[in-house]
Amino acid sequence: MKDLEFEQQRTLSRAQAADQLEALAAALRRGGQAELALGPGTLTVRIPDELRTEIEVELEDGEIDLEIEFTWRTEQPQPASGDDD
Repeated sequence: MKDLEFEQQRTLSRAQAADQLEALAAALRRGGQAELALGPGTLTVRIPDELRTEIEVELEDGEIDLEIEFTWRTEQPQPASGDDD
């Protein structure tokens, strides 16, 4: 079971799509706590210094599907305990 899932599908102009990608890119550059405008609300997420990416392009039935995915862990990694006393 997922803790949270949000999916949004809508038609945008090319300029609106660029604005959305630029806002996401700015949030990724800043890192830390990022606020992303999603429809009627805002989602605040912590973006770490490193994350995994996946880019997928499909051409099917005369339509191109471009997916860009960013993945990262929600919890902070725990430092290794070095009890060498």
